[in-house]
Amino acid sequence: MAVHNDLGHRGEAIAAQFLMDKGFRILHTNWLYGKAEVDIIAAYDRYIIFVEVKTRSSTDFGQPEEFVSPSKQRRLQWAAEGYIYQAQYKGEIRFDIVSVLFDMRGRYTVRHIEDAFWDF
Repeated sequence: MAVHNDLGHRGEAIAAQFLMDKGFRILHTNWLYGKAEVDIIAAYDRYIIFVEVKTRSSTDFGQPEEFVSPSKQRRLQWAAEGYIYQAQYKGEIRFDIVSVLFDMRGRYTVRHIEDAFWDF
């Protein structure tokens, strides 16, 4: 597996633990709907939350969360529609981003952006 994939998997594990520590209940990780993947689907309060995790080892090209493009947002929204339909869910949803940024020593910082986008 490529190094960037390893970094991404580490970031997703860190993000899941971070969310659980905040009281989120993880429902699914790496949930697939067609060709779209949702990194984490969680429940918190009265919401189902679709979480995109972005992990980087530097900010040379921008912050990790800046890499959630409009096309990625559309794919996440499409996958969310599929999940809502399959689960017959009638409540509220939101889209969050969790960014994980590693430094040269392997330490990391986590940033959680709630309700990161909404065009649904």
